[in-house]
Amino acid sequence: MIRKARIHDIKAIFTLLQIYSSKGELLPRPFSKLYDHLRDFIVYTDDTTGEIIGCCSLQFCWEDLAEIRSLAVHPDHVRKKIGKLLAETVLAEAKTYDIKKVFTLTYKPDFFEKLGFSQVDKTQLPLIKIWSDCILCVKFPNCDEIAMIKEIM
Repeated sequence: MIRKARIHDIKAIFTLLQIYSSKGELLPRPFSKLYDHLRDFIVYTDDTTGEIIGCCSLQFCWEDLAEIRSLAVHPDHVRKKIGKLLAETVLAEAKTYDIKKVFTLTYKPDFFEKLGFSQVDKTQLPLIKIWSDCILCVKFPNCDEIAMIKEIM
């Protein structure tokens, strides 16, 4: 089941993101940022246990631009189309806000290509992204993530 994240979900989201950030496959997010952006998150829960097994966020960047962030599925549940469902859910949400383009920075370009995203040079991303998030990243200015974008309207 997919639903909006709730305040008591933050610890589970943090733990899920840590699985991938510890392997260098996703940038870490501190608790403070997760609490700040709670409303951006959706979660996928196990129908039986209610356990959070996937998460994704949609962060608005500008009047017509948003970013998919923190897309993660517990390793025990990969290849079950949960990630695809989470991404499609936030893309549908972006449409309801009249967002024209959604971008992501990823280490999994094949996944996003299947969703209709195309690779772009990072210089095509808005400067507001660079100065708000990227400059605080431990990898800045040597980012090794792949920038991808999708027009949705």
